[in-house]
Amino acid sequence: MAAIVSEVAKSERGTIQIAPEVLEVIAGLAAGEVPGAGGAAGIVELIGKKPSSRGVKVTVGDRELEVDVSVAVEYGHRIPRLAEAVQQNVKRAIESMTGLQVAHVNVHILGVHVPAQQQAEAAPLMRVM
Repeated sequence: MAAIVSEVAKSERGTIQIAPEVLEVIAGLAAGEVPGAGGAAGIVELIGKKPSSRGVKVTVGDRELEVDVSVAVEYGHRIPRLAEAVQQNVKRAIESMTGLQVAHVNVHILGVHVPAQQQAEAAPLMRVM
């Protein structure tokens, strides 16, 4: 898996190529649509990556893609169920928008997002401990 650009179609009119950055945007948006997934863009500060990466990396092969998505889980969501939903949504979005085949969607859970209200409610309890 080492190609820079993914070729989608070739005809007498020319070729259609999709840059990996386009695929990363699609994957990041699809991951962020899953309820409880604190979108890949929201975790960039936590993992220290540059904003353009948005916590998504796409590796383009000859015939299929491999996608790595980093997300934060909102507190209270079941992680395995959420990760499976992210995998399905990312795969479906890329394949339906581009016609390319996604071989793997690897989901990396890098944190748990606790809403500000829950943090405020838990703060007095944390001081007691």
